[in-house]
Amino acid sequence: MVIYHLSTECYPIAKVGGLADVVGALPKYQNKIKGIDAKVVMPWYNKSFVYDHEFDIIFDGFIHQGPNMLQVQVLKEKSDSLGFELYMVKIPGLLDRDNPYGYQDENFQFLAFQQGILHWLCAMEIRPDVLHCHDYHTGLIPFMVEHCPEFGFLKGTKTIGTIHNGEYQGMMSWNMAQYMPSFDAYKWGLMDWNGFINPLASMIKCSHAFTTVSEGYLEELFISFRGLESLVRQEFGKAYGIINGIDTEVWNPETDPMLDFNFNRKNAVAQKKKNKAKLCKEYGLKPELPLFAFIGRFATEKGADLLPDVVWRSIKQSYGALNIMILGSGNTYIENKLKEYDYTYTNFALDLGYKEHLSHKIYASADFLLMPSRVEPCGLNQMYSMRYGTVPVVRYTGGLRDTVEDISTGGAGLNFTYAGVDDIVHTMNRALAMYNQKGVMDDLIHANMSFDFAWEKSAEKYIALYTN
Repeated sequence: MVIYHLSTECYPIAKVGGLADVVGALPKYQNKIKGIDAKVVMPWYNKSFVYDHEFDIIFDGFIHQGPNMLQVQVLKEKSDSLGFELYMVKIPGLLDRDNPYGYQDENFQFLAFQQGILHWLCAMEIRPDVLHCHDYHTGLIPFMVEHCPEFGFLKGTKTIGTIHNGEYQGMMSWNMAQYMPSFDAYKWGLMDWNGFINPLASMIKCSHAFTTVSEGYLEELFISFRGLESLVRQEFGKAYGIINGIDTEVWNPETDPMLDFNFNRKNAVAQKKKNKAKLCKEYGLKPELPLFAFIGRFATEKGADLLPDVVWRSIKQSYGALNIMILGSGNTYIENKLKEYDYTYTNFALDLGYKEHLSHKIYASADFLLMPSRVEPCGLNQMYSMRYGTVPVVRYTGGLRDTVEDISTGGAGLNFTYAGVDDIVHTMNRALAMYNQKGVMDDLIHANMSFDFAWEKSAEKYIALYTN
């Protein structure tokens, strides 16, 4: 079975969030299953990965985007160094940029990516068994495969869509239809939602099946989906919740080259203390105090707008009996407020930006990981933290609900119900009480490191879905 994963992100080439981690791991683990040949197709980016690896140009052609003729090149990474075949679509002026997102012409960018993929496959007469479309950036592919005559060679190919984050749907004016390949006009309703082209809605309507990245998140979409609630209820018969896994080869504290001190379950308590001491020294924190950490984008869906008040109140209420470290970036107001506290409090540390190496060090050093998410379709950070013996402190929502059970009911994490400062600080106080109980933290470190979040089970579930 040949599967093509289509995505704008893939770790380690280009990463903005969890989408990249999933696409960088799932096909690798699927390829360990007998008879499976999973590949990844993504845009070309001006990133170090493409300069550090050799590529062959395997296709060179042209597509029309309205009145514009665009050159399309497909480059294949020679060595398959990621555990799967990697293809990158390069379109000068659209798919040759530094980053996946943030450009004013994103609609043109993603339309060209989708059209370029299908033009290449048809021109080369490549017919995969499955086209697996990830998020709205590839959401129009199921429609194009069935209803654009230009891609008739692929008609009937099974398409699977995965919703990694339903907050982003890619809505655009119907004026953009003139830049699409010709389609069966009477089928326009399969792309429409409330008078706009909605790629995510189209993916749900047109794919053979669609998935969310946790069972809990699928349940939430029935009642909160930014206007698509009725659609997901209507299409519930082809909806599946499959929890993400993590790449346990990349995220392995025993072999992780990014750590100062590697460890396993047997020596985790002592080695985590060494990592923590080194990190605290580097950032001017006190290693004898519990270390709470937040890693992620400063977005309201992540609850990041609550962080400044959480920092202020938790330090005040505990009389400085804790450390807090935050790694991330995004909202300017949040950044500036946290910078102010970085100057004010000696037991608070801030590092702005996305730094993969530092995130590994924090997971290996922190005692507790904060995830106050308003929306969390799956969440990978809590799995990384548990893998590295760090106790997750999470809001009870989405994938966090599926993966983190509170210690009060036999789990090894801490849950709170509402995304509010009061609930977060109250739960941090619970964590402080645990930290000061002899042996409790040691037991939680060992318990969290015992959980199995490897991709194997989820990869098998996807294969079963493909063959259904």
